[in-house]
Amino acid sequence: MATINQLFKSKTIMKIVYFMTVIVCSALVVVRAQAQRITLEECQTKAAQNYPLIQQYQLLNIAENYTLDKISKVYMPQASLNGQATYQSDVTKISLEKELPITLNINDYFPTMKKDQYKVYGEVQQLLWDGDRSKAQSQLTKASNNVDKEKITVNLYAIKGKINDLYFGVLAVEEQKKQLTIYRSDLQANADMIKSMLKNGVAMASDMDQIEVEFLNIDQKNTELESAKDAYLNMLSIFIGEKISKQTELIIPADIQSLNTDIQRPELSLFEKERNLYASQEFSIKAKNKPTVGLFVQGGYGRPALNMLNPDFKFYAIGGVKFSWDFGNLYTKKTELNEIKNNQKMVDVQEKTFLFNTNLEMQQISPEIQKYKDLMQKDVQIMELRERVKTTSQSKYKNGVYHINDLISDTNAENLARQAKAQHYIQYLNSIYNYQFKQGK
Repeated sequence: MATINQLFKSKTIMKIVYFMTVIVCSALVVVRAQAQRITLEECQTKAAQNYPLIQQYQLLNIAENYTLDKISKVYMPQASLNGQATYQSDVTKISLEKELPITLNINDYFPTMKKDQYKVYGEVQQLLWDGDRSKAQSQLTKASNNVDKEKITVNLYAIKGKINDLYFGVLAVEEQKKQLTIYRSDLQANADMIKSMLKNGVAMASDMDQIEVEFLNIDQKNTELESAKDAYLNMLSIFIGEKISKQTELIIPADIQSLNTDIQRPELSLFEKERNLYASQEFSIKAKNKPTVGLFVQGGYGRPALNMLNPDFKFYAIGGVKFSWDFGNLYTKKTELNEIKNNQKMVDVQEKTFLFNTNLEMQQISPEIQKYKDLMQKDVQIMELRERVKTTSQSKYKNGVYHINDLISDTNAENLARQAKAQHYIQYLNSIYNYQFKQGK
């Protein structure tokens, strides 16, 4: 009885282990299947994240924070320690002997100053208003940083166009390989038919040789396509920073029916940020032509101190309000402002040129999209007719009224029709996504 129970428990454990193994293996298969699928959007995102230039975003932010931190300290008290020792060729003297009615030793009342003088003092200055200079510098720093970051965005956006070309290049190769597989299947059906006819003595061995030649042609074409696919995948792998195997399925992007003419390219944002930069420069020029006001306190030890008639070393202190206005910048103010206005006009011209060229490119792509739509409609009809011709050709050949060359020609014509339909669809999608790339979507 104990043996039966042990056996039952053993079988139960084995079943549990078996089911757990099946579940784990199934999960691994699902995870692997998910890992072997990738979309166009994923490639674009990974390529942007992997591109080395993206690291400059963080570096620009760090540099901006350092600069703004320095600017923010302009209103903090500024302390300094100074000293000087001088020797003068002459000093202030008081001579009253001629004016006084009696004879006095004037040096007893007004001592003569020493020609060697010394002073050591500390000074604390507190800026009250800097004429908006620090505000202008902060705005200028932020505006300049925004322009630099937007230039990076423009460069990263260009990567998107390269990813589109590579991605659709792989899809085009894949479609050709699929159609060659179908063509091989059709040829195999013809080969099987010829083999059967050879057994019955109603076909020639050379007919089979011609079929074999077509198989070899397919192998050659597959070799060329594999080489092209490897090249596309290698480039795509480098861009996204991870290996894309031949087994990875590249998902065909969705068809987009509604397209508009709105342009949302990052270049437009760059032009706007350049205008903001010039506006900040204008504000900075106006700010540096304003006065500054501040407080100061100075305390020191020297000879003489504040009392110029006392020749002894003394401590002293002085404080007050300091006002400063530099008029030298007024000479170049007008020229600098005119230069900024000219730069702003140049940005306007660049923006108009960019919009003109982009609209022109979009207008060139729009007829392409419609062209492929029209071609695909005809492709369906051509494929149906080619299939009927091929079926008729097989029947004629079987009845001995059709040559093998004609049968191969009709079979290949159907294959070319299928390839054309598949290629036109990929080219149609490529044109749509190229149009959106020009738009900035």
